[in-house]
Amino acid sequence: MGVGNGGEEQAAVRVVVNARGSMKDSVLRQTRALGVSLAASGVVAIIGGVATSRGLGAWYEALRKPAWNPPSWIFGPVWTLLYVLMAVAAYVVWRAGFALGAAGEVRRRANVALVVYAVHLAFNALWSWVFFAWQSPGWAVLEIGVLWVLILVTIALFARIRPMAGWILVPYAAWVTFAAFLNFTLWRLNAA
Repeated sequence: MGVGNGGEEQAAVRVVVNARGSMKDSVLRQTRALGVSLAASGVVAIIGGVATSRGLGAWYEALRKPAWNPPSWIFGPVWTLLYVLMAVAAYVVWRAGFALGAAGEVRRRANVALVVYAVHLAFNALWSWVFFAWQSPGWAVLEIGVLWVLILVTIALFARIRPMAGWILVPYAAWVTFAAFLNFTLWRLNAA
């Protein structure tokens, strides 16, 4: 039976302890990042919800609507799901660019993608203000057009980093396409 070298054993123990500590830090960091991503989407949802609540009521009810206008109750569940999907997609991109030891080009691409995503979130919140709070469907058509382009750019940028992140946003793009058509139709039906 051989006698082990105490220094080698201590070094091995330090490596295991450091790996566990590093793994714990990584899990904490990733959990925080997912929380921040969910919170950012949540804040945008709240900002949009405040604007929407200001415009609902007599003004919105008085608008002429197409027969295919969805019932009002559908928007809350759909948007909740879409905001969660947006947050998950952004987290996937953050994780690929910053949490998995990526460097150089991947990190730069993730940074650009997340900046475009943040700009897109601002336009997402702005649409509710333009359409509902400021009761301006015509300007909202222009705003949602910009939002739609930003969503497509975000999908392309996310997909270059992690294809799954781009695919996660496809239902959102589809819904905003429908919402843009509905917005345009409402504007045309109610043009003065």
